[in-house]
Amino acid sequence: MRDDGTLDDHSGHGGSADRSDDVSSTVRSTGLPEPANPQPLSPESRPTRVGDRVNPRAARSGRARLAVAASAVCCLGLIGFSQVGAGAISDLVAPVSAQEIAQRTAADAASRGMARQAPIPAIPSADPTDTPTADPVVTSSPTAQPTPTAKPKPKPKPKPKPKPKPKPKPTRIAPVAGLDQDQMDNATTIVRTGRAMGVPRRGLIIAVATAMQESELYNYASGVLTESLNYPHQAVGWDHDSVGLFQQRPSSGWGEVGDLMRPAYATQQFLNALLQIPGWDYMALTDAAQAVQVSAFPWAYAQHEDRATQVVDAILG
Repeated sequence: MRDDGTLDDHSGHGGSADRSDDVSSTVRSTGLPEPANPQPLSPESRPTRVGDRVNPRAARSGRARLAVAASAVCCLGLIGFSQVGAGAISDLVAPVSAQEIAQRTAADAASRGMARQAPIPAIPSADPTDTPTADPVVTSSPTAQPTPTAKPKPKPKPKPKPKPKPKPKPTRIAPVAGLDQDQMDNATTIVRTGRAMGVPRRGLIIAVATAMQESELYNYASGVLTESLNYPHQAVGWDHDSVGLFQQRPSSGWGEVGDLMRPAYATQQFLNALLQIPGWDYMALTDAAQAVQVSAFPWAYAQHEDRATQVVDAILG
């Protein structure tokens, strides 16, 4: 005999689901013989298993009916709760008018336009048992002064390059030997040009004495060669096309008119011709000058030797 309050195992072997103890099974797995006078069984008292198989048509007991009823009650309760909750929520959500929406929008815009204030740092608790979870964030005050930084040192200005000193102008040598300043300047040009060419002192004296005889140390133009009048000159002569300090003729191959009118160029032409004469530095001054000039008065140059020597010595210092 089993207590009716004990639920059967639906999947156990030889067990019955929801069967009362007073109903005997007609088929047993043990193979015992059936009773002599079997009684017809009602559908409710039919065996629940046939050879350990569940009979799907077995009648449900009162406990099964109770479980079905309980499930139905739960479903009805859920449906009622959902309806009541929906009504409560709809009651909480009140309609909002358009004017209230506009007021809220204006308030939100105004709050966004306001300057935001820095949060106030949290004050740590005085209780030593309190364990801080994070370090308090300290924000800088708007009035806090920035930390002064060291100003970079200005780069030193570059020193201006010294201006090149102008070359000293050649001093104007005072006239000697009865010459005026123009004559002394022309004699100075002859001596300095010869020094630049490497001509020795004897050659410089011959050149100055020759210019004294030919032009009196003045830069001559020619009235016959009118082109020479276009260049700086100090006097005008009429001896054919002879021009300059040494009265050199362009027609004889001494050079162009414009070049021969320059005292330095005329001196170079004379000294180059003198240096080509063999033994010129051992000749008498008049012979050396005549060898270059081929003058009609070859002895005339000798009279200027002393004065030419005085002028050259004054210029060379």
